[in-house]
Amino acid sequence: MKILVLNWQDRTNPQAGGAEIHLHEIFGRLAQRGHAVTLLASGYAGAAPRAELDGMQVHRVGSRYSFALHAARYYRRHLAAQGFDVLVEDLNKVPLFSPRWARSPVVLLVHHLFGATAFREASFPLATATWLLERPIPWFYRQLPAQAVSRSTADDLVVRGLRRERIEVIHNGVDLEFFTPDAGAERFAEPTFLYLGRLQRYKRVDLILHAVGRLAQAGAAPRLIVAGKGEAEPELRRLAAALGVEGAVEFAGFVSEEKKRELFRRVWANVYTSPKEGWGITNLEAAACGTSTIASNSPGLRESVVDGKTGVLVPHGDVSALASAMRLLAENPERVGRLGGAAIGFARQFSWERSADATEAHLHTVLAR
Repeated sequence: MKILVLNWQDRTNPQAGGAEIHLHEIFGRLAQRGHAVTLLASGYAGAAPRAELDGMQVHRVGSRYSFALHAARYYRRHLAAQGFDVLVEDLNKVPLFSPRWARSPVVLLVHHLFGATAFREASFPLATATWLLERPIPWFYRQLPAQAVSRSTADDLVVRGLRRERIEVIHNGVDLEFFTPDAGAERFAEPTFLYLGRLQRYKRVDLILHAVGRLAQAGAAPRLIVAGKGEAEPELRRLAAALGVEGAVEFAGFVSEEKKRELFRRVWANVYTSPKEGWGITNLEAAACGTSTIASNSPGLRESVVDGKTGVLVPHGDVSALASAMRLLAENPERVGRLGGAAIGFARQFSWERSADATEAHLHTVLAR
């Protein structure tokens, strides 16, 4: 197949996240299998307008905030004549409305939609624009075949007017060759928890800090490592100081993949308290390393954690329940090991190779129709 993928960013972009990991793991594999894959994405400071990544031909145009204005024009001038068999619109920020201007069949790929959560992160004008741009999704995409990375995202699309029978759920994968347990990597001697990801307001890392503060008041404060960078870091540091737990919280900043794996292997549990995610790749990476996750019982995350077996789900925003879950593990190393062992088996069901197989099969099915 000749495949054109539209995504706001490629994996080299400093703002890249889980959607870009998915993009390169899936479509990089399809390129290795002989499919001709082209990616149209936004540019960033210092980025070349053209590149080859993971066997894909990458075209960069505009910037993070102007990509939507440039994508259609660039496509018409430079890409449309290549005669792609299928165009995959990776709806990661706001829709590009590609069915209006694409000359190839379009497949919609959705991680998650922001909805009202945009107002927890962005300025009011930007959040309003994001919310408004999501409203016409049913008008432009209702009849299209779609891929969703979780049942939660599929349900969200159905609520917004897409046809359930045209939505294929293809879960994210995890690099099972890299993220593995290591018997020689002992857990930290003291109860230590980890948040790893972008430090953005909507991720609600503040809930974890409040839980640590509540445990500190009870005389049982665990150690917390916050790994990642983002705009919310200064206010999270101020919150830790205001709660009197700055001594128990380490802001580790950006960490390499090797350091990330080391942390997953050594902490007592991963903690993820976002109100909404497409899936929760971080939870699966931790699980593959033998570490369970305490997560909000929210869309997407509830599918990457089996409550009571591979981790613990708590009501989103319930600091008391979150603190109780953390304390339960901090006081029970045997439970830490038991949940971590089950997490390994769960994670092994989700390989990127399997996800690529499903994506390839779905695209063939779409074209056959």
